[in-house]
Amino acid sequence: MAVGKSGAKWLSIALVLSILSACGARTQERSLDSYTAEEIYKQGELELETGSKPKDAIRYFQEVERLYPYSEWAKRSLIMQAFSQHKAKEYEEARSTAQRFLDTYPGDDDAPYASYLMALSYYDQIDEVGRDQGLTFQALQSMRQVIEQYPDSDYARSAMLKFELAFDHLAGKEMEIGRYYLKRRNYTAAINRFRTVVQDFQTTTHTAEALHRLVEGYLGLGLNAEAQTAAAILGYNYQSSPFYDDSFRLLKGRGLAPEAQGDSWLSQVYRQMIKGEWL
Repeated sequence: MAVGKSGAKWLSIALVLSILSACGARTQERSLDSYTAEEIYKQGELELETGSKPKDAIRYFQEVERLYPYSEWAKRSLIMQAFSQHKAKEYEEARSTAQRFLDTYPGDDDAPYASYLMALSYYDQIDEVGRDQGLTFQALQSMRQVIEQYPDSDYARSAMLKFELAFDHLAGKEMEIGRYYLKRRNYTAAINRFRTVVQDFQTTTHTAEALHRLVEGYLGLGLNAEAQTAAAILGYNYQSSPFYDDSFRLLKGRGLAPEAQGDSWLSQVYRQMIKGEWL
């Protein structure tokens, strides 16, 4: 359909106005290097508070560092970069940035938080690594570092709680593998896993079950003395536990009772426990 002269005129005017409007918008935009360090930093904070994408905030904090290096705002931006990267689940980047802060400002008031943030970045990945426990060990090591280096900081208590949870997580993985072997009647492999829990993770929530599974495993191998000793330890420490009830019934069904027998590693544990040196 043909456009009349009047229509063509208004179409041209609309096109010109559109172009002028776009040009005006561009001229009103300011590049970040025309802002002060504080203005850019606060824009990053605003993105964190109101935005759903922490990555948008990271850019502003990085720009403060680039445009105003060695300034107080650059120092603040560095720790906020690490925080934003952690929030965005960019854990490796968060660790790297936090380490850079510690290397640059080792005595700063935010150093304990940077150290805690590094540990937290390992801890928050624990559930993502399946059977690979490398990051769990890293989390334990990093949490311990926070506790030892900054015992009076606000982060030491939180690090202690997370240390215990990560420690429990490792014990839980040993239990998971042990149960797998036990179900398939690979008693020796199962016993090795449960022994690790009893000896190395005795302060965790898994000890009672580990002792009961040892009873099952040793009975499966026909090693009654070891089974009785494991049940004796279980009864001494966890008599109200349903795991003790299960072990007691297993032994009773074979005419056995929970009592220390022989001179196995469990007997040594039992003697130490009686002296108050265990658990």
